[in-house]
Amino acid sequence: MKIRQNARHFASRKALETPVVRSVVRSGLVRMHTGIFTGKADSAHAAERKSRLDAFFDATMDAYLAALQDGYSEAEAREITHIQSNFDFYNHGWTEMMEFPGDELEDHYDRYADFFETWGITIDDPLGEFAPPNGLPDAPSTPERLENPDHPHAEGGFADDVYVETDDGDLVVGGQDEPDAADVDLTSAVGVDGTGADGATTDATGADEAVMDDATDETTSDDTAGNRDR
Repeated sequence: MKIRQNARHFASRKALETPVVRSVVRSGLVRMHTGIFTGKADSAHAAERKSRLDAFFDATMDAYLAALQDGYSEAEAREITHIQSNFDFYNHGWTEMMEFPGDELEDHYDRYADFFETWGITIDDPLGEFAPPNGLPDAPSTPERLENPDHPHAEGGFADDVYVETDDGDLVVGGQDEPDAADVDLTSAVGVDGTGADGATTDATGADEAVMDDATDETTSDDTAGNRDR
């Protein structure tokens, strides 16, 4: 799939691997991603999905770290978590939140089959062994959307690799070269910097959403001009 990658992604990765700040960054990333995807949801259903999304995205932080430990690049590890999320969106019929079309689900699974199989992840069970012991909060499905799926935020044609868009607008297949850990500024991490993408101080939620614009809408479809979050 097509994602974005910049200094904040590398800073957030380092922060998640660093004691003391990791819990702050983890909470910020969860809040940020929930804000992004409830923003993509049908407004009539956004609020009822929030609790599940919070718990789901929190669990994917463990998948992200496990993928890094298994040798996947930052872009690949983050893409894995996006794919997991899209599996869950599809299973619930939340097609308006998906980042790639439903007919590419298996292609994305196959590319990371080794990781997914190791951790018991399937399309039907997107978290596998990363699922919380007590499960996830329920949220109503909209299965009728699967009959004629609408994917306003999806961009197809990128299922064969991870395509990274840089801050300069360049598209790099496989991701950018990662900086040395010593060169990564932890204060740029989501939840730590306390500023929006434009440098203005904001409240916590506003800061996270602005950071997503700048750093995380890993997808770069035409909706990203207004919402370059993940």
